[in-house]
Amino acid sequence: MATFLYKLGRFAFRRRHVVTLLWVALLALAGVGAASAPAATSSSFSMPGTEAQKAFDLLEERFPGGSADGATARVVFKAPDGQKMTDPANKARVDKAVADLRAGSDQVAGVTDPYAAQAVSRDGTTAYIHVTYKANGMELTDATRDALTETGTEAQQGGLTVEIGGDALQAMPETGTGEIIGVVVAGIVLVITFGSLIAAGLPLLTAIIGVGIGVSSITALADALDLGSTTGTLATMIGLAVGIDYALFIVSRYRAELAEGHGREEAAGRAVGTAGSAVVFAGLTVVIALVGLAVVNIPMLTKMGAAAAGTVAVAVLIALTLIPALLGYAGGRILGRKARKDLADRGTAGPDGHGDADGAAPNAGTRWARFVLRRPVTVLLVGVVGLGALAVPAASLEMGLPDDGAQPTSTTQRRAYDLLSDGFGPGFNGPLMVVVDGDGEAAARAADTIKGLDGVAAVTPPTPNKAGDTAMITVVPKDRPSSTATEDLVHDIRDTTGDDVLVTGQTAMNIDFSQKMNDALLPYLALVVGLAFLLLMVVFRSVLVPLKAALGFLLSVVAALGAVVAVFQWGWLGSVFGVEQTGPIMSMMPIFMVGVVFGLAMDYEVFLVTRMREAYVHGERPGEAIVTGFRHGARVVTAAAVIMIAVFAGFIGASEQMVKMIGFGLATAVLFDAFVVRMALVPAVLALLGHRAWWLPRWLDRVLPNVDVEGEGLREELADDTGRPGDPDAGQERELVRV
Repeated sequence: MATFLYKLGRFAFRRRHVVTLLWVALLALAGVGAASAPAATSSSFSMPGTEAQKAFDLLEERFPGGSADGATARVVFKAPDGQKMTDPANKARVDKAVADLRAGSDQVAGVTDPYAAQAVSRDGTTAYIHVTYKANGMELTDATRDALTETGTEAQQGGLTVEIGGDALQAMPETGTGEIIGVVVAGIVLVITFGSLIAAGLPLLTAIIGVGIGVSSITALADALDLGSTTGTLATMIGLAVGIDYALFIVSRYRAELAEGHGREEAAGRAVGTAGSAVVFAGLTVVIALVGLAVVNIPMLTKMGAAAAGTVAVAVLIALTLIPALLGYAGGRILGRKARKDLADRGTAGPDGHGDADGAAPNAGTRWARFVLRRPVTVLLVGVVGLGALAVPAASLEMGLPDDGAQPTSTTQRRAYDLLSDGFGPGFNGPLMVVVDGDGEAAARAADTIKGLDGVAAVTPPTPNKAGDTAMITVVPKDRPSSTATEDLVHDIRDTTGDDVLVTGQTAMNIDFSQKMNDALLPYLALVVGLAFLLLMVVFRSVLVPLKAALGFLLSVVAALGAVVAVFQWGWLGSVFGVEQTGPIMSMMPIFMVGVVFGLAMDYEVFLVTRMREAYVHGERPGEAIVTGFRHGARVVTAAAVIMIAVFAGFIGASEQMVKMIGFGLATAVLFDAFVVRMALVPAVLALLGHRAWWLPRWLDRVLPNVDVEGEGLREELADDTGRPGDPDAGQERELVRV
């Protein structure tokens, strides 16, 4: 693989005009496709095999035209102090609102009169209008949404407090300036790392191009593929992070090859052949982990994973082709001024432009590695105990999906949620829809059974369909939708009413989604960790190194999950991270963290440990090999991790609770994995293992393919071809770096 990538890197360098124009054309084509494609009109959510989905499908079949998947809205009214909603003036305003809503749009399926539907609180201070639509939240027109909000505005002029909840006002999540801050931090880190604006700008430019192509393609295909609104956000988050990191590794290796005296084209080929091999492996792990989300069997999640995986694949291709092409334009300016002077004057330099070609001058990575080698047991114990302590809250993990109660208090959805909770009880924000597959007698029996269950606040009379063979019953729980008490009630209804009674509705769908994610976690974890073990055995030709990598990855993920529970479920430091309402952790968080962090952890593992293995194979003692690996890789891995953390942390400022939680979880996981596991536990464990770390049974060595990730075979081939590890035009290129 290294030889092929070496040739690809040289080709891209030589044909830089063609390669660059090709990528620009792809970006333009994706942009035009996104601009001309119809807006995404659907964001359907289905969970094959669950009871909630079966009930939903039965409703669509037995209640045709009922718009079972249509959007809903609740216009909540609260009377001024000392007044009631039953007062004639207030009642007149509500009656006008009902009439306006019915006439406001042809997408309206039904509007309930709160006075006829008993939707007035017992103390008379709160009432709500329930609005159903023929289309789902993404299909509603702006005119329909405007009619809804204008109705509330007019009622407010009479002194009423009016708030609107439901998914009719569903909008794309706002992430504010978080991503921009993340990119700015990445730029600062790159400038500090490289000492050159050109070198710092290349990873940012190519990452933005990759994300532009990926997200524009998602937008162009959103309507055809029924992609959800958060798909592009996830692709942006992951695409930016890996795009910058992969480019960083290629550019860093290119500078190292220049510093060793190679010509620019040769250096580009070698950089892509060595660091590019690791990029391909790291990118492949991320892609497999994201595509592997299909094992959960939830179409929305499968599409999100596939779309994000496509963006990662684009980032890998850009790192292998566009980066060497742009390096051809950069000339000697890819090095800092001092590095250019050193290279021109002395003809040799270390990978960072300082020291000798072997990197003999100690740097921060060298000093840290030697510190760990002196105290491996202490470092190992501190790291494991520290991450173990952080992982403790994960034992209290409660999974669910956030509802309007998790929205910021500045939103009308959150205020409507609070008004309903105060006026009617928390359960009114998440009523259960019970579907009875039977006649009126069966429906009546089901309703009577449900009334006797704990946790039930109200049960409406059964509503039969025209054929009389199916009925709907609305059940209002006593507790809020995301509570464990409501989850217990759903299970109680299912356990006591028989197979012909099905529970659905948004709350039941969320509960089934959480259960499905929980059931899929262990199989998915086994798939990912098993894959990591096999791939790392191929890369490192070792059994214990992959085992150590997989265990370290699990430790960092569980610790990060513990931090998520402490902040978003327990509320620790919640105000710092903008958490206004604690509650269960988003059901997909554990699987997302496993999938994404697995790929990133293997990324750092490969770039750090391949240098160690290379040094060990060339005769260095285990401790010396660890120091060599840190001398060459610690600075780049540190910069990559800081960039990744900055990009993910930028999404913590999002208005959407789900995006905020994903950003925090991924940033925390990368922090733990890069700086505790890879930079501390890895060298400590390798130091304690010594020669045993690189043991591999002979029979397994013969079976495993040799992918040559570190490019050892490539260097031997080049040395045989040229008689030395350089290239004929090196002297000429050293003159060019004076520019």
